[in-house]
Amino acid sequence: MLAYQHAYHAGNFADVHKHLGLRQLVQAMMKKSSAISFVDTHAGRGLYPLAAPETQKLGEYRQGVERLWQRRRGIPADSPVGEWLAALATLQPGAELSRYPGSPWWLGSALRAQDRLTLFELHPGEHQHLAEQALSTDSAVQRRQADGLKGLVKGLPVSTPRLCVLIDPSYERKAEYDEVAETLRQVVRKVRHAVVLVWYPLLPAGRHQTMLATLREAGIPKLWRSELQIREPIADRGMYGSGVLMLNPPWQLDRELDRAFTTLAPMLADGARHHGEWWTTENP
Repeated sequence: MLAYQHAYHAGNFADVHKHLGLRQLVQAMMKKSSAISFVDTHAGRGLYPLAAPETQKLGEYRQGVERLWQRRRGIPADSPVGEWLAALATLQPGAELSRYPGSPWWLGSALRAQDRLTLFELHPGEHQHLAEQALSTDSAVQRRQADGLKGLVKGLPVSTPRLCVLIDPSYERKAEYDEVAETLRQVVRKVRHAVVLVWYPLLPAGRHQTMLATLREAGIPKLWRSELQIREPIADRGMYGSGVLMLNPPWQLDRELDRAFTTLAPMLADGARHHGEWWTTENP
C-alpha cells in the first residue's frame, strides 16, 4: 500500500518510544569499534517540519515530542531522555521545536567512518523527500526506492562484522504482521547475531498478538519486548500504545530501556505505563 505518509503522525508518542529506543540501541552498539551495517526498511521522509500542513492536520506531535520538549529543563541532562532531547535540539534552527527527525537522521547522524546505512522507502513521493534530505554522512548512505523487507533479506549477509536493522512498517495492511514475522525469521536464519528493532502499534484489534505468538512459536531466541500504553484500548479509537521488539539487544540495554521508558510514560500522559519483558530467552 502506497497511501501511508508518516508526516501526518511525525513526532507522536510512538515516534518518541521508537526513536528513544533506537538511539540507545545505536549508542550501545557504538561502544565496540567493529563496523556496522545499518538497514532501515521503511525510512519515510527523513525530516518533518512540524509546521507542514500534513503534520498540523492531526497535530499528534503535541501529545508526543512537544510534551517532552516543554519539560526538558527539568529532565536530567545525563539521562537517556535528556540526551535524546539534547540530540534533537541540535537539529533545530532556533530555540523552538520546529523539526522532527525520522529514523534516517537518528541512524545517519551516528555513523562512523567504518559504518554503512541503507535506507529503503517504497512510496515514490516519500522517497523523493528522502532523496532531498542531506545527511552529514551521505557518502556512507544508500537510498533505495524498493520494498524494504524484501530488500533486507536479499542483501544478507552483509559485508561488515555487525548488522543493525530497524523494521517499522505502517501495518495498514493486515498481511504486514505476518510479513514482519517471516522477515525476522529469515534474518535470524541468515545472520544469527543480527540486532533488530521491530516497531508495532497497539490497536484495539490486537493483531500484534498473532505476530508475537508466531515469533515465540518460531523459537527465535533473545527477543525483548517493550510496550508503552498511553490509554486504555477503546474500540475503533485508534492506536492506544506502542510496541518495540529487540532481537539480540546489547548487554544490559533491556534494563536501561526499561528504566528510561518507565520514566518516560508519565511525561507523555496521565496514567500511561510501560511494560518490558523477555519475550523469548536463549533456546527454548
